[in-house]
Amino acid sequence: MDKISDLKKIVINTLDLNKAQDIITIDLKDKSSMADYMIIASGTSSRHIQSLSEQVLEKLKKNGVPDSKIEGKQSSEWKLVDGIDLIVHIFHPEKRKFYELEKIWSEFIPKEKVMI
Repeated sequence: MDKISDLKKIVINTLDLNKAQDIITIDLKDKSSMADYMIIASGTSSRHIQSLSEQVLEKLKKNGVPDSKIEGKQSSEWKLVDGIDLIVHIFHPEKRKFYELEKIWSEFIPKEKVMI
């Protein structure tokens, strides 16, 4: 196993143990250079979302990603944990449905075509 796959499993396990809902993983390797994986999960309340994001951040830092950070600190409905090669979105269910990231990123995104 490579390090990013191990981190992905650690993050998913952390989310699951802390009662995150509807956890999914999207492989971004052939879709974007911003990260290798995106993990999306839902929390049940603003406090739950905050707690999940802090737990994930702690696990990333303990497992070799010291530059990890939380984006959306002022939001009560969404947090993004930037784990460099692993991006974790934690949403309130209504916000998650509104943004539909699973639909956007799960669809095949063709590489740029050169116009001649």
